[in-house]
Amino acid sequence: MPHHHLKASAETCHWGFFDAALPPVLTVASGDTVTIDTVTGPPEMQPEPGTGLNVLPEIADIHARAPKQLPGHILTGPVAVEGAEPGNVLQVDILEVTPRTNWGYNVIRPLAGTLQSDFHETRILHIPMDLHARMAKLPFGINLELKPFFGVMGTAPPPAWGRVTSIVPRAFGGNLDNKELMAGATIYLPCFVAGGRFSCGDGHGAQGDGEVCVTAIETALQGTFRLTLRKDLNFGYPRAETPTHHITMGMDPDLDRCAEMALRDMIVLLGEKRGLSREDAYTLCSLAADLRVTQTVNGSKGIHCVIEKRLLA
Repeated sequence: MPHHHLKASAETCHWGFFDAALPPVLTVASGDTVTIDTVTGPPEMQPEPGTGLNVLPEIADIHARAPKQLPGHILTGPVAVEGAEPGNVLQVDILEVTPRTNWGYNVIRPLAGTLQSDFHETRILHIPMDLHARMAKLPFGINLELKPFFGVMGTAPPPAWGRVTSIVPRAFGGNLDNKELMAGATIYLPCFVAGGRFSCGDGHGAQGDGEVCVTAIETALQGTFRLTLRKDLNFGYPRAETPTHHITMGMDPDLDRCAEMALRDMIVLLGEKRGLSREDAYTLCSLAADLRVTQTVNGSKGIHCVIEKRLLA
């Protein structure tokens, strides 16, 4: 199938928002693959010259000519898929995720994160990344394995929503911050506009479940995706799978509500995949499914429910 390369630039990036009115910067056929370059961070998060940390050449122009519209992330896209219509599902196979630079940053901000009242000063860390060894060198003497993934992957929102911040995850996906979605995983995103219009960004070098201080190792990534239109699927909330597990998701300011959403969707999925009654699916979830905290810092928090595929074979 044809392959495309979408580079990050002031013309291909949108900063801080998703919007159904945003036109696609690339249109592909269903089944095509596309490599997407992303950048990360506002000007104040970029390291100073002479540190040995590689600042991408396009970032200054993006800051200057693609100004921040809402608080949020710098995203590359959107990419439209021919034939996609509202009510369809976009299957996004994550084929490869590669760091574009040799550093990332982590920031603690007052009145943000999970412990909003506990930390009163801003702290910015620039974290070197050894791309050959696939390790991040934390300044307090710990080396952390790189496990890169995109914190934000989403389609365009429903037109009636207007322009919405990229910070809050919603039915179109967006700022999921789900570390399960590395290379080899697949995410299924509902389409609310023609073309679906996929954007991504918020690259992470590594992150714990929760992302508790509000940032991971924030870094620039390149991702290669296969975008496939699924007219045979019809659901209104993101799902995902890895080579070994099915994943459903719930996002809400209340973690209890998140758990309920993810669990209800898993019960539906078990009915679809294995023909289980609601009662049998509920029992299987209690015996074999895991509820995991995705993140606790994005306005709407996240829970994802995972179950091994082998149980449904």
